[in-house]
Amino acid sequence: MTKSLVSTFLPCVDWLKTYNTRTLSDDLLAAVIVTIMLVPQSLAYALLAGVPAEVGLYASILPLVLYTVFGSSRTLAVGPVAVASLMTASSIGALGLQTQAEYLQAAMILALLSGLFLLVLGILRFGFLANFLSHPVVSGFITASGIIIALSQVRHILGIQADGDSLPHLLTSLAANMGSINGPTLWVGLFALCFLFASRLWLKTLLLKFGITEFVASLITKAAPVIAVLITIFWATLAELGEQGVALVGEIPAGLPVFAFPGFDLFLFRELLIPAILISVIGYVESVSVGKTLAAKRRQKINQNQELIGLGTANIASAFSGGFPVTGGFSRSVVNFDAGAQTPAAGFFTAIGIAIATMTLTEYLALLPKATLAATIIVAVLGLVDFSILKKTWNYSKNDFIGVAATLVMTLLAGVEIGVSVGVAASLILHLYKSSRPHIAEVGEIKGTKHFRNIKRHKVETSPDVVSLRVDESLYFANASYLEDEIFRILGERKQIRHIILMCTAVNEIDISALEVLESVNEILRQEGIGFHLSEVKGPVMDCLENTHFLANLNGQVFLSQYQAVHSLQMEDTLLSL
Repeated sequence: MTKSLVSTFLPCVDWLKTYNTRTLSDDLLAAVIVTIMLVPQSLAYALLAGVPAEVGLYASILPLVLYTVFGSSRTLAVGPVAVASLMTASSIGALGLQTQAEYLQAAMILALLSGLFLLVLGILRFGFLANFLSHPVVSGFITASGIIIALSQVRHILGIQADGDSLPHLLTSLAANMGSINGPTLWVGLFALCFLFASRLWLKTLLLKFGITEFVASLITKAAPVIAVLITIFWATLAELGEQGVALVGEIPAGLPVFAFPGFDLFLFRELLIPAILISVIGYVESVSVGKTLAAKRRQKINQNQELIGLGTANIASAFSGGFPVTGGFSRSVVNFDAGAQTPAAGFFTAIGIAIATMTLTEYLALLPKATLAATIIVAVLGLVDFSILKKTWNYSKNDFIGVAATLVMTLLAGVEIGVSVGVAASLILHLYKSSRPHIAEVGEIKGTKHFRNIKRHKVETSPDVVSLRVDESLYFANASYLEDEIFRILGERKQIRHIILMCTAVNEIDISALEVLESVNEILRQEGIGFHLSEVKGPVMDCLENTHFLANLNGQVFLSQYQAVHSLQMEDTLLSL
């Protein structure tokens, strides 16, 4: 295997060549900060996913190590995230499993299926699939998911029983159990919420006013969830909150996760396959989006195909170490970036930090109120809620607005699985719809130049017997008939037309279906005595056309430029009229 091939599949080879003590110190510092942030998040997202708290820690160890080896992003922080955790709970909750062991096995199988799906796509170089799920649709889904996640945690803040994975079910369940609110739980939850919101909004500014350096102030602000955890653990111990009905995390096994096969259950594999694919798609798109954004800030690049492999191996590692689906987290990655992480080694050091916490802190974490974790989730996910995407898409593109609105509404009303399915379908349908109705402009020459522009937007010169049409899209089976209809509509309105020129500046491809339509148009125009011409045809398109009989049967000509086409035909008509 050549060196270039090794570095392609093992990106760590490249950055390890230049690794030095300065890079090491930057990565270690970032790892400390992310570890402080990840410990409460791991516990919280395990709670959200419906698995024991320690599973969140397990999913934050080995997956980070594998991503360090196979991931291409220098700063993406992989681990449990809110949306994937919600989708995990929704997928497994629908199976009606009876025991915690069955539920945990299902979570591991879900991670395994997700990892295998991503890994296969990566090996097949299918990273381009991320482009088929539009960013506005993903934003709509994440916004709706953020609302559902936050609302699903209200029961832990109130200390009541409630369930549901959609807005109507959650609201109905919460309303039905409002009479059984636990007072001490409510106080703990409200304190944690207020403390975390206040820390996010004002703590850094307050610390700066007291003369604390910006770096230390940022570190303390990012550590706010840990501070909330410490305070409420102390509160629970001192006030014996467990005896007052406050739900605590409970006993957490100390030690590292045990390497084990998730088990083969045909029923679980069959039922979880589609949910695993949906989790993979959403997680991959979110990770690539975050990874690209952060890489661009340092003029770096990520490899989309390699990201599939990196995330795939991370999920497989999670499955074999007792975890659940993981992906790149937005807020955690931003913290990792801002903390100065230079390479994926920061993730490796973070995994070591989580492993140490798993071996040493579980005795204390057992006394942590679940209301604190719920507050951590609520504060984290509300930052994902962005209704401005509705206004942006409404003002910019009604088609995008329809996709966003449909995804958001269906996720809220019918749950995350149906919501993400609608999002994927909406992205593809809207893409097909827009490309099936390409922008076709009649163009004319701007006086004194050789440029041709849309007659509706510019003052141009045209000829009554020559029509020039510019197609701003490749021609394929879905839009060829639209072009045909447009040509015949113009012919029906103008009886004096003698030539039609198809300006192909933006046509990158003509498939066989579109070619058949062009052949049909050419034959009809021949019968009508109207010339059918092409101009500015790109080389690859011309290569394809030359392998057919189309050019030989064309009743007009192929011109190098639109200017040449118009003036040649006008001169030809002038000579014929003499």
